[in-house]
Amino acid sequence: MDAKKVRKFVMQYAIYIVLVLLIVVIAAQNPEFLSINNLRNILIMSSTRIIIALGVGGILITQGTDLSAGRMVGLAAVLSASLMQTLEYSRRFYPDLPLVSIFVPIVLCILVGAIIGFFNGVVVSKLNVPPFIATLGMMVIVYGINSIYFSLPPNNSQPIGGLREDFTALGTGYIGPSGPYSIPYIVIIALAVTVLVWVLFNKTTIGKYLYAIGGNPQAAKVSGINVVGVLIFVYTFAGAMYGLAGLLEAARTGGATNNYGNMYELDAIAACVVGGVSTSGGIGTVPGMVAGVLIFSVINYGLTFIGVNPYWQQIVKGLIIVFAVAFDIAKYYVKK
Repeated sequence: MDAKKVRKFVMQYAIYIVLVLLIVVIAAQNPEFLSINNLRNILIMSSTRIIIALGVGGILITQGTDLSAGRMVGLAAVLSASLMQTLEYSRRFYPDLPLVSIFVPIVLCILVGAIIGFFNGVVVSKLNVPPFIATLGMMVIVYGINSIYFSLPPNNSQPIGGLREDFTALGTGYIGPSGPYSIPYIVIIALAVTVLVWVLFNKTTIGKYLYAIGGNPQAAKVSGINVVGVLIFVYTFAGAMYGLAGLLEAARTGGATNNYGNMYELDAIAACVVGGVSTSGGIGTVPGMVAGVLIFSVINYGLTFIGVNPYWQQIVKGLIIVFAVAFDIAKYYVKK
């Protein structure tokens, strides 16, 4: 294999090479890191982050961004938790509310997220407000709404707990016998969402339009693509994903506060960029986005596992983000 082929291979599969190298380096420090139980824990930690990143990733492909993602996750977490408390819990959010079906918060969170995402899409595509500003404003609005709801009596801004087992099972339940070889529900849900998004991006007309708009919005518009409609769909779909992720996060942790989801959007954007989603739009793959999330999960979990100071973890993450963007720009100039 000549140098040119090696370079092409490295550029094409850099994200996966980095992921493998991280695992190898951490395992060299402590071989127990490669235990099935640890790898399972990493997948559980990554599941909601993957769903959020897949929502953000579609927007980034269109040359947009979404800073409201984390706050939407927090709103969904609080909404679902407030409806899923046991009757015996002493500090119920709704003291007189009878037991409701678990499908109620699922539908409600996805719907609320989709509605907020729809408004983001309208502001960006119809009013021509830059995505950074539009979603920054929505981030503040959603956090305000969530905080008002969270502070309603009798809750009065207290952490919401006492969640029902049938609800928390979404985040902590599993298929198979108890142990490291069991398959968590939350991982199955994340996998199903990943497959759905892959099909959407790669096998549908809307997916083709996403990449066309990200590559050249004006050319896409001239070619007859309904740019406004596609952008509204992308933001709406992403909002629905954030709603689902927020519900799963509440189920996984067994509670919620109005600060849930804080900065999740930056982690998602970073994971997408590291995973090969171009900062100039039009480029990005679902496997790359998932790999980007896994890289950060391995850093967080793995470096903690071998006793590395959390502050060093932040430095490592920052360096990876900077090099990923530099690598993306280098690839752009090589193609040009």
